[in-house]
Amino acid sequence: MDYRIRPCTRQDSAALAETIRTAFRDVAGRFGLTEENCPRHPSNCRADWIEKDMDRGVTYYVLESGGRVAGSVGLERVRPGLCNLERLAVLPDQRKRSFGRALVSHVFTEARKLGCNTVRIGVIADQAELKAWYRELGFVETETRDFAHLPFRVSFMQSSLS
Repeated sequence: MDYRIRPCTRQDSAALAETIRTAFRDVAGRFGLTEENCPRHPSNCRADWIEKDMDRGVTYYVLESGGRVAGSVGLERVRPGLCNLERLAVLPDQRKRSFGRALVSHVFTEARKLGCNTVRIGVIADQAELKAWYRELGFVETETRDFAHLPFRVSFMQSSLS
């Protein structure tokens, strides 16, 4: 499979936000998420969100295939030993090509370089097929929580990098 993964810069913010919005539209539709009831859902992502993330230390990576963006992911070191995987996004017409796996594997490699031994992610609790996919990649579900500002429950999953 011919692709490359590279770190993003601020100049990539608009294209990155568009990739994330496009990749998450189907999730928003499935769960009835709108800008009104869930304004911070990735389906509403804007370039300024990406720039603010970068300002606080999130590194975004883009996967390019055939000369175009196919997907992206963010990595944030939360504290020593712990990183968050953020906004994993693969464009709908690029799915089923193992790009999501490649991006997660890249995050694991970069997290190890940062001295992290655990990578964590939050997903919509009712998204059973996504949780199953993450389990295939070595993640385990650790807790499910309600948040007052979200119209869905969040399941947290983590993978040990040891």
